[in-house]
Amino acid sequence: MLERFVAGITGQPFGLKGFIKVRSLSGEIEHLLTLKTVCLRQGEKERVFTVEETGLALPAVLMKFAGIESPEAAKTLSGAELLVEREQAAPLREGEFYIEDLKGLEVTDGSGERLGSVRDVLEGGGGFLVELEMPSGERRLIPFRNEFFGEIDLQKGKALLHARWILE
Repeated sequence: MLERFVAGITGQPFGLKGFIKVRSLSGEIEHLLTLKTVCLRQGEKERVFTVEETGLALPAVLMKFAGIESPEAAKTLSGAELLVEREQAAPLREGEFYIEDLKGLEVTDGSGERLGSVRDVLEGGGGFLVELEMPSGERRLIPFRNEFFGEIDLQKGKALLHARWILE
């Protein structure tokens, strides 16, 4: 299982003291306000920063990192991915999953026949869509909803598809 997640993307500087706006990718912001250190990734380069102060500029979170003392310095961090450890990520509610944990799950039908594996989960207009890669290499998009998917077992790496007809 993936142990680090991209929790946000840094945006534009805010104010004169080196604050930068961070957009949460989950829509949740409370967990970002409690971070003490973060890892910022820009391309292949990663840097760890101590978080000195946080604030709100809804819908963004403001962060002030140690060593970043001006808008010009903060601007050099714009567009970076904010990586957090699993335990620092947005907390899950009942029936929720981290998208990264769903990738690679084997999808079977009620009889146990393998239908394919989860390649990705995409956000669509009406909710999330599972991109299923079938054994033939073809891909299908399936709404990630209870009427289509049954049990999701991350430990076994399996997901049950109720509605096989949706693949046709």
